[in-house]
Amino acid sequence: MMQSLMGTEARPNIKVPIPGPNAQKIVDKDHEWVATTTKTSPIAGKRGIGSVVEDVDGNILLDFTAGIGVVNLGHCHPAVNKAVQEQMASLVHFAGTDFYYEVQAELARRLAEKAPGAKRRKVFYTNSGAESVEAAIKVAKWSADRRQFLAFQGAFHGRTAGAGSLTASKPVQRARFFPTMPGVTHVPYANPYRNVWGIDGYDEPEELVSRTIGYLEDFVFKTHLPPDEVAAFFTEPVQGEGGYIVPPKGFYKRLKGLCEDHGILYVADEVQTGFGRTGKWFGIEHEEVEPDIMTLAKGIANGFPMGACVFDAELDFGVKGAHSNTYGGNLISCTAALTVMDVLEKEPIFDNVEARGKELKKGLMEIQEDEPRVGDVRGRGLMVCADFVTDPKTKGFDTEGRDKMIEASWKRGLMLLPCGKSGIRFIPPLVVSQEQVEGALEVFRDAVKAVYA
Repeated sequence: MMQSLMGTEARPNIKVPIPGPNAQKIVDKDHEWVATTTKTSPIAGKRGIGSVVEDVDGNILLDFTAGIGVVNLGHCHPAVNKAVQEQMASLVHFAGTDFYYEVQAELARRLAEKAPGAKRRKVFYTNSGAESVEAAIKVAKWSADRRQFLAFQGAFHGRTAGAGSLTASKPVQRARFFPTMPGVTHVPYANPYRNVWGIDGYDEPEELVSRTIGYLEDFVFKTHLPPDEVAAFFTEPVQGEGGYIVPPKGFYKRLKGLCEDHGILYVADEVQTGFGRTGKWFGIEHEEVEPDIMTLAKGIANGFPMGACVFDAELDFGVKGAHSNTYGGNLISCTAALTVMDVLEKEPIFDNVEARGKELKKGLMEIQEDEPRVGDVRGRGLMVCADFVTDPKTKGFDTEGRDKMIEASWKRGLMLLPCGKSGIRFIPPLVVSQEQVEGALEVFRDAVKAVYA
């Protein structure tokens, strides 16, 4: 029976070494029947509340993955569950791209009005982040009548055909899938910790910004990519899967100005950064930039398949059939998303993100002082990364050490995920408590000592 206070635990409780016998049966069945994807840990979940998960063998774990940033309000949030159950009792699916229902129109209104800036927006509903990016590609091509795109090295925008062409995080994400969608040019990112110019972006942020923007203006646009043929520039307010990399303040404002000068649409991929993850509704708000298009998913519906492409109303297709889908804007997912928005508006979630994020970064930096192979601690809000290096001077990627750290952590009851070549991402639900952050840091410190003894 589930503990009555489950969800409030601040420390893991490992009763059986992971994977236990029940989990191992599930892992074996999965390996036999499910296609190879990105599994990272042999944890088989049974139930969860808030930031706590119980596995099928009775182990209690702290979940600092939030379903890859999906359950932003925590597992089984009561308000979301109640609203979804009530909707399921009346109507589950009604083909929102062919017919009409209130919850879809109301959510679109609220998303459009919540988007940064004063422009009137429209919304296309999807089922995932990659599908939101695919929609953004089509919106840009349709409205701009241009066929070239820009994205950053290290970017992750999804794994489908078009979105995968914009992705440039790891070779495995593109290997054996060439040719990709033509017309995508990748350029260096303003990475403060590691960049192609060897600039210390923490000490010289303005130099890094100028060098990155200058590369576009003075090299890319003047040698091989006519800017008047570029439809859109896809960006992440914080590079996600590529390493949770936060660019210097002002970088995106400069980039947006460059895009405006050349009539290039500016796309903010908010799949990971949206819905409170960075302490604001959308990550791009930290940069005071108004995107032309935003792509949303993950935290939007707290675990229900949902995504959206929010764009300037003037960019609308205006022709029936130019783009559509079957499940986009599903009644259940829209209901969940509306409830998520209600909770974020009524409860002090953003304050908790800011406070817990500061505590998490501070604790990781204290661990870094004792272990120099924690080369960098970075992030924004509750989107935090610890980057492991072979040497703090050369900043060599310690991928093997990082992977051992993740294993040592889940064996001790702390669920974590990798990002980039050598980073570990800390993305607990936005409702995580101070005590749970402290508990996670204790486990992580113990894992660091075990791996780097």
